[in-house]
This record gives sequence, structure tokens and C-alpha cells, in this order.
Amino acid sequence: MTRIKTALKMLKSRTPRSLMIYYGIFITWLFTTAMHIPDGYLSPATSVIMFIIVLPFWGLGVRKLRQKMSSKNVPLVALFAAFSFVIMMFNVPLPGGTTAHAVGGALAAIVLGPEIATMAITIALVIQAFFFGDGGILAIGANCFNMAVVLPYVSYAIYQAITKNQATSSKRRIIGAGIGGWTGLTVAAFFAAVEFGIQPMLFHTADGTPLYAPYPLSVSIPAMVIPHALIASVVEGVVTALVVAYLLRTNQSALEFVKKTEIPVELSGFAKWRALWIGLVVMIVIVPIGLLAPGTAWGEWGTEQFSSLGLAFIPQGMAKLSGLWSAPLPDYNFPALKNANLAYILSGIVGTIVIGIVAWLFTMLVTLRKTEAR
Repeated sequence: MTRIKTALKMLKSRTPRSLMIYYGIFITWLFTTAMHIPDGYLSPATSVIMFIIVLPFWGLGVRKLRQKMSSKNVPLVALFAAFSFVIMMFNVPLPGGTTAHAVGGALAAIVLGPEIATMAITIALVIQAFFFGDGGILAIGANCFNMAVVLPYVSYAIYQAITKNQATSSKRRIIGAGIGGWTGLTVAAFFAAVEFGIQPMLFHTADGTPLYAPYPLSVSIPAMVIPHALIASVVEGVVTALVVAYLLRTNQSALEFVKKTEIPVELSGFAKWRALWIGLVVMIVIVPIGLLAPGTAWGEWGTEQFSSLGLAFIPQGMAKLSGLWSAPLPDYNFPALKNANLAYILSGIVGTIVIGIVAWLFTMLVTLRKTEAR
């Protein structure tokens, strides 16, 4: 026992404090949750309405990208998008046999602003849906609204309200980040629960059988909100606060990006964010840990799982829409490899590369006129 303690002390003394804080934050963050909605859970009408609702926020995001970023800032946008994508691959078991995963929306909003955070997380969500079948194609609007709009905007609003007129070095930024992260995730969970819960009220057969998500508001709201408010949102708040505390010590300029008219290239390059890029690579390598969690996230069950959950029927609309899109790499798997762990790692690599390409092309397209004017 004494030898173990001695070894731990030596490891602690030889490991940079900043690196220990970063990986401590990463391990803790794995216990926060998110909510992907598959196709078939929401009616086409609801999906269209959610898509229309999120359009203005995409418009604001594009405008902010054009104002503050350039093609040389792509690494920063790609970093947060890829970070969000890889974190969402880590499934963590929760009581009741379900699982959860992280998003990173609060931190992205605090650093990049909610508008650009919306675009970074949207890129990750779209790639997840089209390439890996994680989240529905019709449900992209709803998923983006919950995770890429509600979470960053609410978190940032709370953070700003608490830190208004405070110096960059103020410790109130840590408090604001913590409360903002907790509130943002809880409110996002509530909106997802409402989207689930209104389906059986509005869309059902003549005898009252639900056509899409079968959970009423009395089930969906407690199931989504309570675990988030009591566990996941608390962890999200603590983790966001720890990351902001880390930035206060090592990279205070990152907390001033929101105020800048244009983000300087020298502050968004690889050198300033080397630790996070290295962390991203490490996360990809250890991403098979996400396969260890049994079960499926609440509200993300496939139609074949409903009978085991005690549901005596499969909603007709859900049965029709659940197979709408055949992703090329469903569930982050390469069947030809016949190795789930290796397939999961390759999925993380492929997803990160695709995100980098999409972020670069999208930012180039958005800032094209700006570049030509210069």
C-alpha cells in the first residue's frame, strides 16, 4: 500500500498541473447527458416546425462567423465541433438501464459566443446523423434546437448575467459558468421532453393509440428533467466551471473572444490550443470506453426494443419513419472489421476528419465575400 502511495505521489509530481486538471475535467465530463431524437419519434409536422424554428439561429450563426472569423480561424471552429462530436460518442450508464453522453455546448458558447457555438455543434450533429445514424434526419431541426441552440444560448445568458462588467480575471466567471452550464442543460432537457410529450396528445389513431413517441408529458418531463437537474446538469455546471477556471489560469484571452469584433488568427491557431488538440487525439484512442455502457439513452430506443420495454405496440408512424435513412456507418461500426473497438476508434477518426473538412469548407464559403473585399 505504501509503494502504491509513493508511486502516485511521484506521478503527481511529474505530471504538469494543467494536464492533470484537463484530464480530470474530461473524465468528469463523461457523466453529463444529451438527447438525440431518432426519426419516428416526432411527427413530420413537428420536425418541419422545429426546423423552421432553428433556421433564424443558423442565420445568426452564419452572420457571426462572417463578422468574427476568417478561413484562418477554421482550426478553432473545427476543434469545438470535433470535441463535441467525440464526447458524444462516450456512453455512460445511468440508473434504470439507460445511458447518457456529453455535448460541450456551454463551454463552446462561453468561448465562441452562442451564435458560433450553434454552428459548431450543428456541424457535429449533422455529421452524426448522416454518417453514423446517431439522431434522425427529419429530427435534425429538433436536435439542433435542443443541443445547439437552447443549451448554448441559455448557458451563455446566465453566464453573462452573472459576469457582467466583471474583469476577465474575476472569479465570478467560474460561478457564472457553473450556474450557466447547469441551467442550460436542464432547460434543453425540458424542451426535448416537451417535444416527446406532445406527440401522443396531437398525433394518434381514432382509438387514441400514439402514432409517434408514446410517452405523455407526465412521463417524458420527469424522465428527462429530473436526472438532468439532479445529476447531469450538476456535473455539467461543475465541469464548465472547472474549464473556465483552467482558462483563467492559462489562456484568459480565450474568455475575451466574445467581445472582439474579429478573433485574431494568432489566438485561434494550433499553438494556443495544443492541449485540447492533444486531448482530442487521446479521446479518439480511448473512445471504445463508450461501448462498455449497457443499454440505450432514454428516448433513443429502436422499434425492436419496445417489446422488451413493456410496450405492447409499435407506433405506426414510428415504424414507417424509423428506417428513413440508412447511414453508411450505422452506430459507429465498420462491419467488415469484425472488431467493435477498432471500428469505434475509426469512426472517431473519420468523424473528426469529416468535421474538419466540413468546418473548413463552410467557413471558407461564409467568409468568401469578406476575403474578396480585402
